[in-house]
Amino acid sequence: MEKVKIDEIELVLSHPDQQKRSWIGQEELMEQILACWLTVAADDLPLCPRLVGKPGMGKTTLAMAAGARLGKPVYIYQCTMDTRPEDLIITPVLSESGKIQYHASSLVTAAIKGGVAVLDEANRMSEKSWASLAPLLDHRRYVESIVAGVKIQAHPDFRCCVTMNDDASTYEIPDYIISRLQPMIQLEFPEREEEMAILRYNLPFAPEEILNLTLDFLQRSHEARLDYSIRDGLSIARYALKIRAYSPKERKRPWKDTFQKAVEQTLGKDALDIKKRSSQINRQNLTNLAFLEDFFTSEKDWMDGSEENE
Repeated sequence: MEKVKIDEIELVLSHPDQQKRSWIGQEELMEQILACWLTVAADDLPLCPRLVGKPGMGKTTLAMAAGARLGKPVYIYQCTMDTRPEDLIITPVLSESGKIQYHASSLVTAAIKGGVAVLDEANRMSEKSWASLAPLLDHRRYVESIVAGVKIQAHPDFRCCVTMNDDASTYEIPDYIISRLQPMIQLEFPEREEEMAILRYNLPFAPEEILNLTLDFLQRSHEARLDYSIRDGLSIARYALKIRAYSPKERKRPWKDTFQKAVEQTLGKDALDIKKRSSQINRQNLTNLAFLEDFFTSEKDWMDGSEENE
């Protein structure tokens, strides 16, 4: 358990993430994040980009792989709607001896050690939590803990990025924070060759037939603008492999049947009907647009429009 003293306050540091992550394909995304972290002069400062995309697109993997490219320890903080400012900075913990110990979060540990901090799914946090990070994300590069009564200046080598899912289960980030999380790096679905390379990297033990079935399903889903991600594809393929390995009866069936069963149990019975699923989503989007139109149209606007028509 590593400890440091800051202003006579002893802090217990967090451990870096030990997983080794590789980034496959879309090298321009890796170049963009590494460019953000570059300093071009003695008084220049690194940027803190936000990586945005659908769930399962590899945002966290990209951030971790970028940290590894720099040879820095990577610290991941998983954000939630319940994340409090003290969770992000320093948390007091009662030790076995009855004394208070101050534990630095993974984010603050990265700032102290000069590592890479990844705020994962950061747009699940409330504005109150974001406000506590404002000085760390701009030219001041420090955080202040009211709990421990210390101000912590970030190491010059400290780098940071945030990942954000563009779905409905998130908070809207205030503009003064967005201005500190620049630029935005958008992750899109990979091309066919890149997606196959990702499948092969993660499932080196899988036969080509299951890899091809998974790839075809994902590529057709991408063309239809469905949100099925490479993470979904890996889950489907892994489950199909496990079914075959466990059941002698299943091993007698064609791979296509096993794959279909895996898709239906992973994503739902309609998942294989790409056209039907796409139509359902389009109808839902039209319904949502109609609702918003009604919501933002006042009774006066409606009456004014009626009078004009008369």
